[in-house]
Amino acid sequence: MSAIQKNLVEKNEEYASKFTKGHLALPPAKAYLVLTCMDARIDPAAAFGIDLGDAHVIRNAGASAKDAQRSIIISEQLLGTKEILLVKHTGCDMLTFSNEDAHGLVKKNLGASAAAEIGTLNFLPFSDLEQAVRDDVEFIKKTETIPKDVTVSGWVYEVETGKVKQIV
Repeated sequence: MSAIQKNLVEKNEEYASKFTKGHLALPPAKAYLVLTCMDARIDPAAAFGIDLGDAHVIRNAGASAKDAQRSIIISEQLLGTKEILLVKHTGCDMLTFSNEDAHGLVKKNLGASAAAEIGTLNFLPFSDLEQAVRDDVEFIKKTETIPKDVTVSGWVYEVETGKVKQIV
């Protein structure tokens, strides 16, 4: 067992020994979801005031609405969420590369068969943070898979200060 796996087991035992929230309902109590980046510098619960059971938190590289669409649909249609907070962040790695760079790295590091396996996969990088927020909010608002009465807002989290700024 790796050191990281041992840590998981130890910390989980500590957490479970004090756990009292097993009664929470499946749908999020406050009927909203947060879509944010997987960046390890973001703690959505602490940074955005999310208590256990309040909201769905969807995380992926760059807080991409297109990448999260399946989860958003499940949250909205099966579990009744009515609001989406899309939160990208400063210093995001998605600002630092192109699709060509990512495809080149896969081929260099993993070989031609791995490169062939991912084909023309769009890694969804972006070059303008605030425009990427606007674009993803627009995608959510225009897609037929999200009801028009769902409230959608777009934000930037500053990893340097811990503050959020509304963009849309």
